[in-house]
Amino acid sequence: MEAPEDVSVREQLFHDRVRETIICVLLFICLYIVSYLVITHYKRNAEFTIDNSEDETVNKIALCLCTFTLSVSMGAVLLLPLSILSNEVLLSFPQSYYMQWLNGSLIHGLWNIVFLFSNLSLVFLLPFAYFFTESEGFAGSKKGVMARLYETAVVLFLLTLLVLGMVWVASAILDDNMARQSLYDLWEYYLPYLYSCISLFGVLLLLLCTPLGLSRMFSVTGSLLVKPRLLEDLDETMSCAGFEEASLSRKLTSGTSLWINVNAEVLRNRFLNIQARRIALEIRKRASPWQRNLGYPLAMLLLLAVTVVCVLIVCYHVVELLFDDTAMPRGMEDPLLGAASFSMFGSLGAAVQVILILYLMVSSVVGFYSSPLFTGLRPRAQDTTLTQIIGNCVSLLVLSSALPVFSRTLGITRFDLLGDFGRYNWLGNFHIVFLYNILFAGLTSACLINTLTWTVQRELIRAFGLHKLPSTVSRSTIPLRLLLANGLSKIQ
Repeated sequence: MEAPEDVSVREQLFHDRVRETIICVLLFICLYIVSYLVITHYKRNAEFTIDNSEDETVNKIALCLCTFTLSVSMGAVLLLPLSILSNEVLLSFPQSYYMQWLNGSLIHGLWNIVFLFSNLSLVFLLPFAYFFTESEGFAGSKKGVMARLYETAVVLFLLTLLVLGMVWVASAILDDNMARQSLYDLWEYYLPYLYSCISLFGVLLLLLCTPLGLSRMFSVTGSLLVKPRLLEDLDETMSCAGFEEASLSRKLTSGTSLWINVNAEVLRNRFLNIQARRIALEIRKRASPWQRNLGYPLAMLLLLAVTVVCVLIVCYHVVELLFDDTAMPRGMEDPLLGAASFSMFGSLGAAVQVILILYLMVSSVVGFYSSPLFTGLRPRAQDTTLTQIIGNCVSLLVLSSALPVFSRTLGITRFDLLGDFGRYNWLGNFHIVFLYNILFAGLTSACLINTLTWTVQRELIRAFGLHKLPSTVSRSTIPLRLLLANGLSKIQ
């Protein structure tokens, strides 16, 4: 007969496991609902209201897989912030009865679940969704959903063999002993190497997109706010826009101009641009002085401060790598939450770390869609095809799953990687980590300096009215006295 103490311990473990499962399921349901709303906002409704019930069923299945993947991506983004905040909460309330559910086992389980689902989505679910939408069934077979399912399964199996073979060849080139071991132990040697390659690709993609996104955040934020009136006659600009809009409206109504025939499509696009510009000017005019003169400068200064803090932290981490071995990213099997803060500044530093991690993720997404290579993937509201949705889900999953490794490699946080995130082979290579930090600091500084100089130059040109000059007139040949006189006349 079992002792009462053993029974109570087993009951406690059972209740803890049930509680952790319920929390994970509730969190995933919330993320899934948000992901579904986001995808519904962007998807093209015509692809899901077609007469062919077979295509409609296939598209709905693919959409569910994309929604699942996007929810996993959101979970990967929230891993580090939730872990850091959980540690600070346990430090603030160590003996609280209501915080007993927040423990290291729960956080470790979340990391393992996100790692499993992210790799499952990237390797199997999203390729399955793409091939499923493109399949038509084998030649000579009966058409239907099952025929398309069989074709997708065969193609996915062949693709899996191809990818595994390529990774095995790469591992054999780098390390022949590891390649031999991977043939005997697929789970312990082969899959971690594959995960390392995928994570390295994601971290390199973040290295390219994040500096570009940090510089683009200024223009994106500026387009959402009302800029101050710097040496600008807003009433005159609105009058010109109104006259031009009225002129284009008359041309569209009559179908011809006074002398020559015009292209109606070009004229309509120009009319819409002028109309949007007039509406933007009206919004600027209705804005309060506080919103116009204080909101925009504060937002720009805040973005500049956050970006500079990121660069300074990375520079400090570069120096730290040279003298402290603990600065290297590493894995952690048993998280001791509530023992000590992961920031030298306590809770305030932890809050700054969370803000920086989320800011870097947003910047990487902005930089990704601003890159000339990926502008074709940029989603449009109610006009994004299913293939584009799958491509966007793949891209966001690669970026988000690499975010914890990216943040720890740059030294944004000292929270070590949990679970299989810390098993990547390249994390222990000092030269890769050191060079990565140097490149990030250099690229971010270069993009930031370039953005600030061009922004100041563009605003000065716009403020002095030089953007209205014809293209045949070189702005560099304008005398300084004329430039100052033009500015003084606008002030008066």
